[in-house]
Amino acid sequence: MKTTIWMKPFYYVIAFVFASISLYPIVLMILSSFKPSMEIFMHPLALPKEFSMETFKKLLEQVPFMTYFSNSVFVSVVSVLLTLITTSLAAFYIARYTFWWNHIMFFIFLMGMMIPIKLGIVPLFILMKNLGLTNSLWSLILMYTATGIPLSILILTGFFRTIPRELEEAARMDGAGDLRILWNVVLPLMRPALGTVMIINFIQSWNDFFFPLIFITDELKKTIPVGMMSLFGEYSADWGALFAGLTLSSLPMIVLFFIASKQFMEGLTAGAVK
Repeated sequence: MKTTIWMKPFYYVIAFVFASISLYPIVLMILSSFKPSMEIFMHPLALPKEFSMETFKKLLEQVPFMTYFSNSVFVSVVSVLLTLITTSLAAFYIARYTFWWNHIMFFIFLMGMMIPIKLGIVPLFILMKNLGLTNSLWSLILMYTATGIPLSILILTGFFRTIPRELEEAARMDGAGDLRILWNVVLPLMRPALGTVMIINFIQSWNDFFFPLIFITDELKKTIPVGMMSLFGEYSADWGALFAGLTLSSLPMIVLFFIASKQFMEGLTAGAVK
């Protein structure tokens, strides 16, 4: 017992060190967003001489950043919603209905994690062209939804199987159907898994550079990762404006992480109380 008490400060020190290492790049990015490019090169690790918003003004003048931002928000939010809807239905079916083809279907979904999607970029581009979705944000939404399904199925199916069937049987005795059971009984208990799936898929779609580069050519339909490439010139780059754009683009992910983390903790404590 005494050994455990004396070890606590040591654990706190280790946690503080790892937290500092993890947060240092984020802090450096935010501080660099208030510096002009010359100051970044001369004093990369120092605090800004003055906290000026000039870099953010230059960012909005040089590129249509708010258009890129709205495109990224639309693509990420819609793709995450579609992924949550489709995978929650599929995972509930796989976890709760015992047909002989369930394991085969589950394996087919998991095969999507084994095969690199970028190997099929040529037929995918031809498919999007035949569907008339090239240079459309819906091509990105469909791609992110499809690529997010395998891992989401794996996570949600495992969580569905941990929920007692007695809860569903009690709801059926009250006259509830499958969809009502899923929506009112099961999904409220699945908030930890849903938060995990939400974070993973949002980060994937928000940060992706490959698919927008292939499918989008219109300047006003680009997302942030591709649109920010215009800040790189042939011989130089405006690093101040670039860091300002990175700072603004990281805000939605930070906000989503805190929201999903809160849901995760609420789900755990609610289950413990019950």
